[in-house]
Amino acid sequence: MKIAVAGIGYVGLALATLLSEKNKVVAYDVDPEKVEKVNNLVSPIRDKYIEKYFEEAKNKERKLHLKATLDFKEAFSNADYVIIATPTDYDTDKKYFDTKSVESVIREIVSLKNLNTSIVIKSTVPVGFVKKMRKKYRYDDMFFSPEFLREGRALYDNLYPTRIVVGSFSKSAERFAKLLCEAALKKDVKVLMMDEDEAEAVKLFSNTFLALRVAYFNELDTYAKIKGMDTRNIVEGVCLDPRIGGYYNNPSFGYGGLCLPKDTKQLLANYRGVPQELIRATVKANATRKKFVVDDVLKKNPETVGIYRLVMKVGSDNFRDAAIGDIIKVLKQKKKNMLIYEPIFEGNELDGIEVTHDLKYFKEKSTVIVANRRAKELDSVEEKVYTRDLFSRD
Repeated sequence: MKIAVAGIGYVGLALATLLSEKNKVVAYDVDPEKVEKVNNLVSPIRDKYIEKYFEEAKNKERKLHLKATLDFKEAFSNADYVIIATPTDYDTDKKYFDTKSVESVIREIVSLKNLNTSIVIKSTVPVGFVKKMRKKYRYDDMFFSPEFLREGRALYDNLYPTRIVVGSFSKSAERFAKLLCEAALKKDVKVLMMDEDEAEAVKLFSNTFLALRVAYFNELDTYAKIKGMDTRNIVEGVCLDPRIGGYYNNPSFGYGGLCLPKDTKQLLANYRGVPQELIRATVKANATRKKFVVDDVLKKNPETVGIYRLVMKVGSDNFRDAAIGDIIKVLKQKKKNMLIYEPIFEGNELDGIEVTHDLKYFKEKSTVIVANRRAKELDSVEEKVYTRDLFSRD
């Protein structure tokens, strides 16, 4: 089959790599640097398995039928499937997802009059989006299939999927589910075929539950910290109940990254006219947690606040919507002197704040070091480190 993938991000590149072992895959993007890197088998994102597959392909140990292009006609013409994996950010003014990038790809596909092309939307969209697009563009062979990937482990999560969800009962949707199953290394993957609205809801409710769980343990930690209790003891005591489980329970500065902040807000927007309290509270809890963290840091009256890493989490190269970003904004409003350590940041200044790649300099200059996650390289200045990380994971 010829499969086109629109968008060379975490979702798109992982799918393109996954499917290119058994199919001809053309990845389309508007970023020339990403396209060049993929064609040279260099991953434009940090992902252990994608990097491994690319290295093996370079060494002729693995065959990937993968090409990247800036030309949408080259990518989409005569494709059996076009997988749309372009970013959809939450528009704070409209209080809804900005789906312009997805719709622009749909328009390009329709303009080519590829009557036999199935459009698969992997970008996260509001509930009701696919039905709206089908009607607007009079294109029936279009469906939504949510992704459940972690940054830095996107290909791995495709190779060993927790489930495959497809929002359609059509033959082309069944074939697509089969393609994903055949490409996976995990056997007997659970496949769920359902209505498109239901599939869109699965994605938003899944991520909102994860955000709710993060918010819950963060608020547990806030309570314990203020009351002078040991958070670890409470968390371990709570999580020994098998119905709760000892996972996804490590306190942090708040949930962040490419999915949870925007998906929770989108689900809240989809709740218009529907009674609810919990979804709104989950969104609000994240801001409340960050305010607590800032207030707690300021109690130390630091001369210079060192910000250790801008990345969303360990193993990621993504700065977007990382919880530490909001911590920095609030500290800046409080007119605190800051110094940022981020070795993969290009440049020496971020919004007027000095950025250094020199860890020794960073340690010496910082009075308090704010770190969302612990790191061994900070052990020598442990007395300066402010973190809520208990278990050195997640």
